[in-house]
Amino acid sequence: MNRTIQLPTTFRFARKILIILFVLLPISVSVAQESSDKVEETLNAVVGLRAEVPDDARTAFSLGTMREGNGIVIDDDGLILTIGYLIMEASDIQVTDSQGQFVPAEMVAYDYNSGFGMVRSKQPLGIKGIPLGDSSVLSPGDPTLILSNYGPDFMQVAQVVDRREFPGYWEYLLDRAIFTAPPFSGFGGAALINTQGELVGVGSLIVHDAVTGERPTPGNMFVPINLLKPIYDDLLQYGRDTTDSRPWLGVYTAVDRGHLFIYRVAPDGPAETAGLRPNDIIVAVNGNSVSDMAEFLREVWASGPTGVDVRISVLRAGGLTEIVVKSGDRYNWLKILPGSKYSAMLQLH
Repeated sequence: MNRTIQLPTTFRFARKILIILFVLLPISVSVAQESSDKVEETLNAVVGLRAEVPDDARTAFSLGTMREGNGIVIDDDGLILTIGYLIMEASDIQVTDSQGQFVPAEMVAYDYNSGFGMVRSKQPLGIKGIPLGDSSVLSPGDPTLILSNYGPDFMQVAQVVDRREFPGYWEYLLDRAIFTAPPFSGFGGAALINTQGELVGVGSLIVHDAVTGERPTPGNMFVPINLLKPIYDDLLQYGRDTTDSRPWLGVYTAVDRGHLFIYRVAPDGPAETAGLRPNDIIVAVNGNSVSDMAEFLREVWASGPTGVDVRISVLRAGGLTEIVVKSGDRYNWLKILPGSKYSAMLQLH
């Protein structure tokens, strides 16, 4: 079902604001002289996205069954990049076209390691794709723009405040995530734009410590766009990175008072099957001591490819216990809609 979005005053004036910002930021003369048409293309490339997920999906409990956020058009044929958790296990996906109407889209890819997701509109959007920039050159102090089609604000000037490792409790690790401040509420799938008008990051999270230290500063974490480039062709053809062979355990971890502990295990996942359980304190992997999420993940991934046995040493009420977990493939654990084009693509791998 299509519906027209009544864009708020903020967005109706956004073109004028963005032109002013592009001129005020310390950018090259050629960029400062870009036409208003180019600025409008940049704004239009960020679309609204909503996804419906079945009640029995693996991620329904943690991420919900109705998800909304942003998508970023990256070619002229309706290919849209977003953050993967918005579309993971989705049964229905819709995006907004150039008139602000929701139109149907289909799942193209989900990459667990980077966190990226891709969909393609089933109808012409009338929107040009935004060019990809080089996220590797972003450094603390660099000015950026965050563009969104979701939430109370559609855009915000932001500054890169850090580039550092980001470990996620869901067995996720980025080596050089992009952290910006101040915090932006419409972050999910939002576009991080550099001063050349290029896409350099995709919004993932709001965090309390974009700037670390004695006085942490809140902000956002963005996934660097350079992580997309080496896997782009695989995502389009197979729906996932075919070189990905990292073992997956199905544990959700946190650090408290210097201890790495399990606070949840994935139902029917490898860890639960092997006997790991909430409140276990992880002390070693394959005999090597670990004390934080990043160390834990790197030791697990160094064990071998998907399917390898991983020895996890844990402290629990009964003392020190070693449990052997036969690792699995997260894509096989997720409930992908049977008969969908995306499901068929995964079968090709």
